[in-house]
Amino acid sequence: MRAFADLLDRLSYTPARHAKLRLMADYFRSAPDPDRGWALAALTEGLPFSFPLRRTLTEMVARRMDPTLFALSRDYVGDTAETIALVWDAAASPGRAGTERGRQGETGDRDGGRERPPGRENAQLKLLLAPPSAAPGAEGSGREPAAAPAGGYPRLAEVVSELALVGRDDLGPRLEKWLDALDVTGRWALLKLLTGALRVGVSARLAKTALAEATGVGVGDIEEVWHALSPPYEPLFAWLEGRGPRPDIADVPVFRPLMLSHPLEEADWEELSIGDYLAEWKWDGIRVQLVGARGTVRLYSRTGDDIGAAFPDVVGGLSFDAVLDGELVVLRGGEVAPFNDLQQRLNRKAVTRRQMEQFPAHVRLYDALAIAGEDLRPLPFVERRARLEAWHAAARPPRTDLSPLVEIASKDELQRLWAATRAIGIEGIMLKRRDSPYVAGRPKGLWWKWKRAPLTLDCVLMYAQRGSGKRSSYYSDYTFGAWREGEDGARELVPVGKAYFGFTDEELVEIDRWVRSHTTESFGPVRAVEPGLVFEVAFDAVQRSSRHRSGVAMRFPRIHRIRWDKPAAEADRLETLEAMIEA
Repeated sequence: MRAFADLLDRLSYTPARHAKLRLMADYFRSAPDPDRGWALAALTEGLPFSFPLRRTLTEMVARRMDPTLFALSRDYVGDTAETIALVWDAAASPGRAGTERGRQGETGDRDGGRERPPGRENAQLKLLLAPPSAAPGAEGSGREPAAAPAGGYPRLAEVVSELALVGRDDLGPRLEKWLDALDVTGRWALLKLLTGALRVGVSARLAKTALAEATGVGVGDIEEVWHALSPPYEPLFAWLEGRGPRPDIADVPVFRPLMLSHPLEEADWEELSIGDYLAEWKWDGIRVQLVGARGTVRLYSRTGDDIGAAFPDVVGGLSFDAVLDGELVVLRGGEVAPFNDLQQRLNRKAVTRRQMEQFPAHVRLYDALAIAGEDLRPLPFVERRARLEAWHAAARPPRTDLSPLVEIASKDELQRLWAATRAIGIEGIMLKRRDSPYVAGRPKGLWWKWKRAPLTLDCVLMYAQRGSGKRSSYYSDYTFGAWREGEDGARELVPVGKAYFGFTDEELVEIDRWVRSHTTESFGPVRAVEPGLVFEVAFDAVQRSSRHRSGVAMRFPRIHRIRWDKPAAEADRLETLEAMIEA
């Protein structure tokens, strides 16, 4: 656990990609099994447990310090796990205080080529705690770590094994025991591990790339077998280090990494040769992969999660040997329904017959990665498409159809079609090189996506909330509203959305300054403000919503522009937003 905690700590202070890769590769080379496998699972969000910790942590901290003091500390630090790690009473166990050298002495004062900023060990925050059982005079010291008691750090594998078996009632006592045994860095890493939100700037792909660098095996080869394995990945490490065979995925319906597209930018448009590409519609659903082998068919999300249990109406009637790339949508009368309808089926462990009848799921197919055991990915797109069409015509799998190709002869014609996408309920246009192989990841120049232009609305800032992490000192999360006529006939603002990005760091400072000087009321980390600042908000779509006071919900809202010049009274009305709802 100590090596894993130190890895997370170094990653959190290391911005450079190559430095992060080096840190992880060194860890994978040196850490023992199964610890490194569990670390890899944590970095790729594959741990076999998930705990709702808010209540447990709140109760634990309340026994050790005043809740108001903790709330103030949380606002100062900006991260719950780090705050608890800092304020936990390390002095409760005899002999701990002042007997361990600080983390900088252990790990050096530079990481990834830059000087480590004030971190968990030496910031100004000093909070003294003492539970009722603490001896008089005992004290914990802020971010300065204390020595672990006899027994020291538990192994990472030990922690994961116990967490996989612990019941909810036993979690608190078990967690307290570990927190008492760890120093600041260890406590922080443990809490990050439990919450599943490491937030150290490492994606699953980057972690696999580091594993590839550590072992000399291509990341594509690792991803090919990845979804057939489970933590702690001991057969994977044995293969990568030449101690065992390559994991066998033949006849197993496992997910294959998807090929992704790049947004079409103006510079790309200038160099685009239309004759080299085929076009198809970008449907408003979610990207999925249908995989069939030996009578079993599975439906995977774009990240490789098996979502078939939520869509038995799709997988239940299928039986084939193929790997197919497509879009999951709700289809009625041959027409793709708005994304809001599909949302009613997403993130469910089970689905009712009524839900399946009300929101009938369907897969619109784009591509074929394999058919009858033959890997088609090296073939050009035009040939894969022809093979897919022939296979689909013969197999006629229910709840599927082919995404039609769109005939485009010129850039002018492409622009006209793109301009009409919103009117016909299409999310945009895809362009795929005729000769493109199916390559995992996001290779540039092979596939382009040209999404329809966003909708915009001028809204008034109503509330601002403090952010988290590096934004914890700023009011960076904004709730905005539109005007409507109130019950008394007077105009009033009603919230229509919330956004926390779309502005520069310099603009954030300006908005934060404005919020602080125009606050009318404060409650916790939230401030209500005078109706004086207008945002031009961009969003992809809007739909009816009974869960929102305004009766509508924006999809993917973001701040497009700050309208310092526009009076709040001239911002848009709710009726304008309602008129944008797609039928």
